[in-house]
Amino acid sequence: ALRGSKPINPSGGLKSKGHPVGATGIGQIVELTHQLRHDAGERQLSKARIGLAQNMGGSGGSGVVHVLKALQ
Repeated sequence: ALRGSKPINPSGGLKSKGHPVGATGIGQIVELTHQLRHDAGERQLSKARIGLAQNMGGSGGSGVVHVLKALQ
């Protein structure tokens, strides 16, 4: 839920983007960047200050987590 205490997938998630397999990670970072810059239009979270993106590659052979924080 966009208005919950811990919003998840404000962009609608991978299915809403056509599941861009090779570009999944960068899509997550772009969404976080829009949220943290308060530049996400109608899906903007009102108090976005910190964002987390997690992604796995292949059959789980590689994984990455990004934690981004808005500059004040």
